[in-house]
Amino acid sequence: MTDTVDEIGLAIIGCGTIGRIRAKYAREYPGVKWLGLADINEPLGRKLAEDTKADFFTTSAEELIKRSEVNAVMIITEENKHTEPTLLAVEQGHKLFIEKPLATEARESKQILDAITGEGLDACIGYTQRFRRRFLTVKERLQTGQIGDVHSVVTRAFMNRMVPIATIAKTNERHNLTPMVVSGTHSLDMSMWLMEGKTPKSIYAKSVDPVLSEWGTKDSTFGIFTMDDDTIFSMNISWGLPEVWPGAVYGLEIGIVGSKGAIDIEDTHRDLVVATTEELGGGYVPNGFEPAERHVEFMTSYPPGDLWNDQLYGPMREETIGWFGRIMLGLPTPHASALDGHNNLMHTMAMDLSAKRGEEVPLPIDPAEFYK
Repeated sequence: MTDTVDEIGLAIIGCGTIGRIRAKYAREYPGVKWLGLADINEPLGRKLAEDTKADFFTTSAEELIKRSEVNAVMIITEENKHTEPTLLAVEQGHKLFIEKPLATEARESKQILDAITGEGLDACIGYTQRFRRRFLTVKERLQTGQIGDVHSVVTRAFMNRMVPIATIAKTNERHNLTPMVVSGTHSLDMSMWLMEGKTPKSIYAKSVDPVLSEWGTKDSTFGIFTMDDDTIFSMNISWGLPEVWPGAVYGLEIGIVGSKGAIDIEDTHRDLVVATTEELGGGYVPNGFEPAERHVEFMTSYPPGDLWNDQLYGPMREETIGWFGRIMLGLPTPHASALDGHNNLMHTMAMDLSAKRGEEVPLPIDPAEFYK
């Protein structure tokens, strides 16, 4: 990691659902001495600035990033709007936290990675699930060799279709907003992190789109990675489940088999269910999105965490506060790196490319392959 800072002057670019959560955490953290916000939606941004008593608000990301008070930047814009503000922050030499994915275009992702690496900056990518207790203990047991050498991994993710509809409705640039790139990236990142040290050498995948084709995306993508040591990894995601599906966002299962044992992770949240005649709110509700009426929910299935007394507790709090500790105190954290973020994008896009071509795709892959 690079040098630490004595106090944080924080710029948050993007004041939507996740920007609001992280801004509130920032306002509560003693080390954040100055907080600035930027969003092109002025009423939305000014409301958050008022609620968090921010020191500055602007509709210009560039104006905020170049403020003399700023030494750390969180990029929390729409998925396909990360590149410009990230490169501006790199130019200023700021500490960086970027919501996943690093970018939605392969060339832009490589451009961002090269810029961050070239300046020797510490940049973290928002893969919040790494901060959950269950995955941290699995990581520890794998690192200490409790199940021997891993040779087989299977991952299955189910998601409510509110997520793709809400995500895609915000933009006309939809060609890369697929289940894998936008959401499968979470379960892929988790699996790759748990298999740290293994490098994919090929991927074969298939996709279907009977429901979400009208939105310009796929319903499901299933694939099999072969790793450099011949470990096999099955990675499957469907984000086409009905809007009334009880999972607020994510339901995940991971099975890991090693030479001396196995680890089975059931993270579907079906152990805690609420059913009521009252209408339940949607788990993922971006500004302006109207979710379907729901009356049954798998509780704790909203990835950022859960509300108590109007405060959100859970992995996003741990992740955000952990980043502040990282850049102020130099504490080691399980954050994903910019390289992790870039590799995750390449692998998810390679899955989509394999499904499109109907053939196995060798890895690593040159970003130029996606433009042929």
